[in-house]
Amino acid sequence: MHHIKPSFIKPNGKQKQGRGFSINELKAAGVSKQQAKKAGLPVDVRRKSQHDQNIQAIKAHTKKP
Repeated sequence: MHHIKPSFIKPNGKQKQGRGFSINELKAAGVSKQQAKKAGLPVDVRRKSQHDQNIQAIKAHTKKP
């Protein structure tokens, strides 16, 4: 299984890898916290932000068989 990490853009414009996906990103992708853990997705409950590229990554990862 491939390890998937969220990414976000820092205020200076550089991209950085995050610790885990936020709960808001999981909700937007239609995945519960428990489903994310079973699929091997890291979850960071401290994050509140939501990024479109992370939502697309979650959807692509959970869609695979």
